Amino acid sequence: MALIRLDRFISERTEYTRSEIKQLVKKGSVSLDGATVKASDVKIDPEASVVTVCGNTVGAQKYRYILLNKPDGYVCSTDEKDGKTVMELIPRELRTKNMFPAGRLDKDSLGALLITDDGQLAHNILSPHSHIPKIYIVKLDRPFQSNYVDLFERGITLGNGEQCLPAKAACAKNSDKLAFIELHEGKYHQVKRMFAAVDNHVDVLMRISLGGLILPEKLALGECMELLHKDVENLFRPLDFTRFCEDFLGDFSAKLINSIL
Repeated sequence: MALIRLDRFISERTEYTRSEIKQLVKKGSVSLDGATVKASDVKIDPEASVVTVCGNTVGAQKYRYILLNKPDGYVCSTDEKDGKTVMELIPRELRTKNMFPAGRLDKDSLGALLITDDGQLAHNILSPHSHIPKIYIVKLDRPFQSNYVDLFERGITLGNGEQCLPAKAACAKNSDKLAFIELHEGKYHQVKRMFAAVDNHVDVLMRISLGGLILPEKLALGECMELLHKDVENLFRPLDFTRFCEDFLGDFSAKLINSIL
């Protein structure tokens, strides 16, 4: 592996600028393999060296993948002019300069949101040609009707005449106002508009999976976690929707369900 400068290594993997890194080195806040660094231009092996900044280890991987359990009231944007953004919920030690939400959830929607600086991966999961399936749990204003399953499977026509791709839907076993839905696309306010098209209303919408990446029960609203390589690979391993819905309420979700009721 070719050696690179320490300041470049840190700059590519954090929000710190090179000038900020130089100042941190002067303050003794940067260490390399356990020893305090004296110069920011020292050459390091990006895969073998252990670098810490202000006590936080800087990971060797060039790209970072964060799973956020998005709460209500935050917009999926990097622009502060849009209001409170999901980026505010990511601790500085996990952020990088080029990080952005890969996909979106409405301001009042909850749940799984991927935040990354890997543009190619974001393109792969958002491209219409490889749109990964996403599963949501919704709290409805009125009971789920059995005919929704066939209507969604055939492809709902929205109020403006726009046609949706076939989607899967199922009623939760413990409540006739809780339902699951799996989409393979991401139209504007799609889940809400789909239920509006069958004369129902979504009170609460929470995304609980991205591909085969399931929102962990331990991850509370507003919390985030860094994903491992195997977790990122799960994005492209779709779940069995029927089995997932059956197992979800049986094994997983009392705490999560209570958070949206």
